[in-house]
Amino acid sequence: MELAEAVRRRRMVRSFSGVAPEHGVLERLLDLARRAPSAGNAQGWDAVVLEGAGETARFWDATTTEDWRRRSPRWPRLSRAPVVVAVFSNPGAYLARYLEEDKSESGLGQGIEQWPVGYWDVDAAMGVMLLLLGAVDLGLGACFLGNFRGEGELRELLGVPDDRRYLGAVLLGEPGDDDRPSASATRSRRELSEVFHRGGW
Repeated sequence: MELAEAVRRRRMVRSFSGVAPEHGVLERLLDLARRAPSAGNAQGWDAVVLEGAGETARFWDATTTEDWRRRSPRWPRLSRAPVVVAVFSNPGAYLARYLEEDKSESGLGQGIEQWPVGYWDVDAAMGVMLLLLGAVDLGLGACFLGNFRGEGELRELLGVPDDRRYLGAVLLGEPGDDDRPSASATRSRRELSEVFHRGGW
């Protein structure tokens, strides 16, 4: 598939069939994502890959409540995702990298407050985008979920080091027959001239 087609076809899939990716497909996808751009090539992000109902249930138990599950019409369809990839960034990897000889003059190794933008999160987000685009290319559905509860419990369940920052999770799998775009998808895209300001604002 051409990149332009993958970009145009990419959308957040919110219903999964429960069928796991074919053998080797997930590894190919993860290999694509690890090639994301990285400031100073610090490669400061990690992901915990949960496969199958037993493992993914731990993610849902930590990040949702019984009340939300009862009220959410999407819950049954989302919960069928056979793979959940929980993504974490590592600011310390960037501080260590920017203390090295070829980067030390920048002063960015001196502390997080020296960074005008947290590139650990930017780079992890680029990895997420490669997961989303790669899923389209490999015939999978994917959805990025931000989480608003349960981060501490999730960290503990997954054994994640305290110095990692949780970004969210990517759900992966075969799209369900009942998948429908969200209401947000009906919003029109901004025109090219509204997004890109050539030569100045």
